[in-house]
Amino acid sequence: MEQWIIEVVGAFGYVGIFLLMLAENVFPPIPSEVIMPVAGLAVGAGRLSFSLVLIAALVGTLVGNLPWYFIARMVGRQRFLELTARWGRYAAVKPADVEAAITWFDRHGSKAVLLGRLAPGVRTLISIPAGLSEMPFGRFLLLSAAGSAIWITLLLLAGVILHDHWHRLATVIGPLGTALVLLIAFGLVLWIGWRRWSDHRATTRATEAPPAPGGDAT
Repeated sequence: MEQWIIEVVGAFGYVGIFLLMLAENVFPPIPSEVIMPVAGLAVGAGRLSFSLVLIAALVGTLVGNLPWYFIARMVGRQRFLELTARWGRYAAVKPADVEAAITWFDRHGSKAVLLGRLAPGVRTLISIPAGLSEMPFGRFLLLSAAGSAIWITLLLLAGVILHDHWHRLATVIGPLGTALVLLIAFGLVLWIGWRRWSDHRATTRATEAPPAPGGDAT
């Protein structure tokens, strides 16, 4: 994969970077953690411009964000809940969990999109709840651009600075990216567990509550 990315960037320059970053956001196995340091290597060698690489990568990323967002919007919340009710049991997912997640996204979606663009794997998937919750397209695009610009710039700078030793970046970014994804997943599990416990406690209290006085007047 690394050698192929090096060849694409070397042969097609800015267009290759644009296409690779577009593909990375549609097919997550193509990693920006490799694409951008390779581009940074070319910048450090004087073959490419830092600003043009950044623009090509960011535009490619934003274009790649659009398919999942629009697919989710076309499917819609109700249809997605119906699909979850039919097939979700195979993944231990209930419609109530999906509804709660979308409701949470309605309240915190801006932060989720901004920070999600910094997390490997999550970068692509965050477009789906944004579409399901019908986040305004302009806001979605702006937040995606801001978060992606931070991530792309950091990777590009790392490639420029490390230059011939750019491959060492994988030994750092890989574990950090995995830790970030695990942290997000752990937080989500805690939140779902807390919500279910709260619902159970509320139901128990309602069941055990004494009847209102004066209800059996004779």
